[in-house]
Amino acid sequence: MNRSWVLQLEYDGAPYVGWQRQQAGCSIQQILESAAAMLNRGEPVASIVAGRTDAGVHAEAQVVQIALGREYSPGKLREALNYHMKPHPVVVLAAAPAPTGWNARFCAIKRIYRYRILNRPARPALLAHRVWHVPQTLNAAAMQAAALSLLGRHDFSSFRAAACQATSPLRTLDRLDVTRSGDIIEITAEARSFLHHQVRNMVGTLRLVGEERWPVSAVAQALAARDRAAAGPTAPASGLTLVGVRYPVDPFTLSLGIAPPEGECAAKPP
Repeated sequence: MNRSWVLQLEYDGAPYVGWQRQQAGCSIQQILESAAAMLNRGEPVASIVAGRTDAGVHAEAQVVQIALGREYSPGKLREALNYHMKPHPVVVLAAAPAPTGWNARFCAIKRIYRYRILNRPARPALLAHRVWHVPQTLNAAAMQAAALSLLGRHDFSSFRAAACQATSPLRTLDRLDVTRSGDIIEITAEARSFLHHQVRNMVGTLRLVGEERWPVSAVAQALAARDRAAAGPTAPASGLTLVGVRYPVDPFTLSLGIAPPEGECAAKPP
């Protein structure tokens, strides 16, 4: 009988074609599933992921679900997977048995992304492939003022990639904060789910406000247009990191005897 496991992953997305397997190029899914097969008597292992990150996008706390036919302790499973994933910059931070009926994707109630902009004339050295380098001075306060107009439930068609496969453009954006610390501008976005490229398209639009090429009010106008052409460009993948996935009960605490609420995972998130 297979045991279902929940894993928390950290990875550098720069060398990969993204989370999902592609016809060409190496994916993070391929690396994890290949390592898991080594622990499953060579049998293929399928994974379910909380958020399918694009090529070049990083993760500090991605959540993935797999099932194995052999018994492991959480610590042994973590170390064994990390051993077989060497030398790739993909690491399991934690492992725990998944609750019955639990699903890494559909049980998630919030996904949190952070986008970092390096705002200085000199290009990045230590932060290469971790930030979007914008040499022109950005007005972070204006970007924050514009970000407020995107909060709440809206039709985000103006910030949706043409290839997005979501059935509806309606999403509820719970948080969009813009802060500056020295040369780094951080944009934090939280929602139950996002459209394809939604965060990067919002960041690319806010940059226009930061450069004072757009007034603050133009972002609300772009949102109301429900037209991708009305918003700004797509920010590069390099600055984006998935920093957290939230569940009704943290699956990594269930070993402490905390049971998940009934019915929380029955429906697909909007």
